[in-house]
Amino acid sequence: MTKHTEFIPDWTETAPPKGSYRSIFKWGAPDAFKHPSDAWYHMMKEEFGMTDADFKTKKQEGLDQVAVVQKVRIGQADIRAFAAIVGKENVALDGYSRLRYSRGKTMEEAAELRSGKIGNVTDVVLHPRSKEDVKKIVARCNKRKIPVYAYGGGSSVTLGFKPARGGVTLVLQTHMNRLLDINETNQTARVQPGMLGPDYEKALNEARARYGTKHAYTCGHFPQSFEYSSVGGWVVTLGSGQASTYYGDAYHIMLSGEYVTPAGDIRTLDYPGTATGPKVNDIMKGSEGAFGILVEVTMRIFRYMPENRRYFGYMFPTWEAAVNASREIMQGEFGKPAVYRISDPEETEVGLKLYGVAGTPADTFMRLRGFRPMERCLLLGTAEGERRYARHVKRMIGRICRRHGAMSLTGFAAKKWEKTRYLEPYMREDLNDYGIVIDTLESAVTWDNLHRLHKGVREFVRKRPGTICMTHASHFYPQGTNLYFIYIMKMESVRSYLAFQQGVINAITKNGGSPSHHHGMGRMLAPWLEPHLGKSQMAVLRTLKKHFDPNNIMNPGGTLGLG
Repeated sequence: MTKHTEFIPDWTETAPPKGSYRSIFKWGAPDAFKHPSDAWYHMMKEEFGMTDADFKTKKQEGLDQVAVVQKVRIGQADIRAFAAIVGKENVALDGYSRLRYSRGKTMEEAAELRSGKIGNVTDVVLHPRSKEDVKKIVARCNKRKIPVYAYGGGSSVTLGFKPARGGVTLVLQTHMNRLLDINETNQTARVQPGMLGPDYEKALNEARARYGTKHAYTCGHFPQSFEYSSVGGWVVTLGSGQASTYYGDAYHIMLSGEYVTPAGDIRTLDYPGTATGPKVNDIMKGSEGAFGILVEVTMRIFRYMPENRRYFGYMFPTWEAAVNASREIMQGEFGKPAVYRISDPEETEVGLKLYGVAGTPADTFMRLRGFRPMERCLLLGTAEGERRYARHVKRMIGRICRRHGAMSLTGFAAKKWEKTRYLEPYMREDLNDYGIVIDTLESAVTWDNLHRLHKGVREFVRKRPGTICMTHASHFYPQGTNLYFIYIMKMESVRSYLAFQQGVINAITKNGGSPSHHHGMGRMLAPWLEPHLGKSQMAVLRTLKKHFDPNNIMNPGGTLGLG
């Protein structure tokens, strides 16, 4: 049984009221929760200068019923036309639906909704039943110059589909959510874009029973938003999953797609490799709905062999040792792990508190072995694939880690992380209830610039008093990795928080990182895209935008910096 402090904050344990603001911004399942541990609670009080008294009264909880006063700006003739296309039952004009499908999961959006601040919302919510419905809707909207936004799983953390000018939002997960077929000869699956991660993975795992295949399969893509993100969303935001080091990012897993654009429909081809000029398929990946709407996608799939999975964990004496070992592993040419993540010293200490290791005999043992707090670094990982391959990869990783001074933690820590890997985001609402922010930004980085980026961003974050900054790398390539910065702080106001967030992004780009690694750009990061890519590359994207979307109706308002 978990031991608790004398005072326990009133963490929320009930689902949000139906129709409330909280039911929109709450992460995940309405009745699912994960609360900070006692160690985390003590850590926050110490870091932020808070006492039990600060945790006795909640801030704005967003429990009020949604009240949208913004009038629908689309005429009745267009609404009737949309109803004729999708059916009256698939047209929503009520305020709750209009707000719900206009918001993602950014800290900014959650803070606004807590205070009842609404801003721009979509005018009409449509639930297309097929790609034919989407074609008719886009054609109508292009003719009438009505903005169009696509909603998949709703887990965007970049203001990816927040409507800037009203218009219509197409909710793809309602009906366009099926695995259409599996081509076992080619080892591909044809999928509708609104299919959510768990449904897709389950269908692949059960392929023998459902589709008569010889093997069971896996999608290989497991972002932290897996349970509430869609296959189409993975592709159009260039997502990366927790096992990407082995399976690849969504960019690599996606083979071809069908898109509806105002300039005409596009279906790219399934060839795994051709020399047929610049690939339109690559142009459409990561386009975030600014060129058109993805209505069907062919994905690479992989044999599902969970019985072969091998878990490992190591503690390194320093961050430098962890990075050096990781680079050697990724460039070793002996195979790749699936999950592989290294935490810097601060994240390691916070993680040990989160999982109840800090202060235990295991912690004491590590200290006696020379693995000191705020210097040691945690590695967690798995190896997958054919049985002997997985064993070989694990064995080789162990050899390299030990050469760099690491101590084995067996597979226990990795298994424990795996069981709770989708639960951490649930803590956000608990913390926000008491005015504490937890948020993230991530960046791609080459090996030779990793330490500069890590140091530069952390220095900026830690200049703000009372701010925790955790960092890990979790997507690896022979040429580099990513750094995922997680910061926890007391929020004074939304305005001050946004200023801080912009400062972090500036620190990332100033120190040679990319403004995004696997969340896309949306509207939040769009101002940094042209400085990152340069004017010549942005000119290419703007030219493509004018071709595909001459009337600027597709996800307008600054997505990808395209107007």
